[in-house]
Amino acid sequence: MFAVARRDEVRSRLLARARGDADVSAAALTGSAARGVEDRWSDVDLLLGVAPGRVVAEVLAAWSEFVYAEFGALHHFDLRSGAAVYRAFLLADGLEVDLGFTPAGEFGQVGDGGFRPVFGEAVEPRRTTTDAAHLVGYAWHHVLHARTAIERGRPWLAEYWISGVRDQVLALACLRLDLPTAYAKGADGLPAELTEPLAGALVRSLDAAELWRALGAATGALVGELRATEPALAERLAGLLVSLGTRPAGGRG
Repeated sequence: MFAVARRDEVRSRLLARARGDADVSAAALTGSAARGVEDRWSDVDLLLGVAPGRVVAEVLAAWSEFVYAEFGALHHFDLRSGAAVYRAFLLADGLEVDLGFTPAGEFGQVGDGGFRPVFGEAVEPRRTTTDAAHLVGYAWHHVLHARTAIERGRPWLAEYWISGVRDQVLALACLRLDLPTAYAKGADGLPAELTEPLAGALVRSLDAAELWRALGAATGALVGELRATEPALAERLAGLLVSLGTRPAGGRG
């Protein structure tokens, strides 16, 4: 794995390039460094404002060439959000470098991911919201498909959907307690009384009986979270969810 000094050097060189690049009007630290919680394993996270009149895709291409040539990147992938593009690079020593590129007029903090300007002008912060109804919808969808996969004798698919139920329950609990919901980033801040029931939803083998057990634990945790967040909805869904998570008489396994 990369050394902390190497990470700091990479970030310093990227910021130095940004200051000298006419295509870049602003730069900010994002992620853990911006939030003051950076540790030994943190990535390099930067957001760059693309100067007026410049094209984001062209600036991104030029910076990608630089990262590959100067730091020996092995691979990258992109995430898009509105006009912004976030490119994640993997370096040979395991360091991840996440560079975001956004038009100057949209350069600013979005959501609660952390934002610390280094230079340039930032627009007013924009809040993002997580839709609880969307998380609930994913959760019952995953319960339904997990049951179907077990019944069809497709254990790997069943494991995928059961894990997905657990992920949505974690996200719902994080949303209720004002913790980060994406990628389970807030999950370790949840109290034990919420996470312990979910431990039972971990799939320990691909045996049908075990899949049914894990699905039952996942649906039970989902119902419990719904009762804490949306009692009226829990009343409507609980019976069906419990039924879907219960192994039927004569079912597979």
